[in-house]
Amino acid sequence: MIHPTRTNLLLLKEKSSSVSNSIGILKSRRQALIIEFLKTSTPYLESRKSIRQLYGEGIVELFFSLGHAGESVIDSISAVTAREFGVEITSRKLWGLEYKEISPRESAVRDINARNYDIRGTTANLEEATWRFEKIVDAIMDIAEYDNKLQRLSREIIQTTRRVRVLEERILPKLKRQIKSITQYLGERERETYFRLKQFKEIKHAAN
Repeated sequence: MIHPTRTNLLLLKEKSSSVSNSIGILKSRRQALIIEFLKTSTPYLESRKSIRQLYGEGIVELFFSLGHAGESVIDSISAVTAREFGVEITSRKLWGLEYKEISPRESAVRDINARNYDIRGTTANLEEATWRFEKIVDAIMDIAEYDNKLQRLSREIIQTTRRVRVLEERILPKLKRQIKSITQYLGERERETYFRLKQFKEIKHAAN
């Protein structure tokens, strides 16, 4: 129970004003995060769509190349074309929200002459399949970048919304009730003091 004094009334009003400002800041932050979420979700969905299309086309080309060259030839080509694929992970911040940005050091798509095998021993179908699967690796890297960012953004949007609700629906109404209660109490005391002072003056005046 807060003691109903003018000092506590002023403190409650300052706290109420601070909470209102915090709500405004949190809402602005949430709005910025939502905009960034929507902006990021577009290329994310496009990358997923691209993977589905490339994978379907790549499987078809690989099927034809298996029929022409045979499984052993494709296995040997796969062995000589294996390579390490490095990525860079960078920390980014958006309105105080930290997330990881993942990007490949180089594109997975290689020039046809940079695949460590003699292209004269392959088929056009195999080259088409290889190109599509390399493109899939690039698209997966894009998804990895967007996925981490979207997860962090969605969690932060939810948490910020909860904070706004707590402040709007619990903290601020409670402060306003306390302010109203103390204001009414002090008003009643002032009226009582005024009434007593008036009575005292009337008694003093009658005595004279």
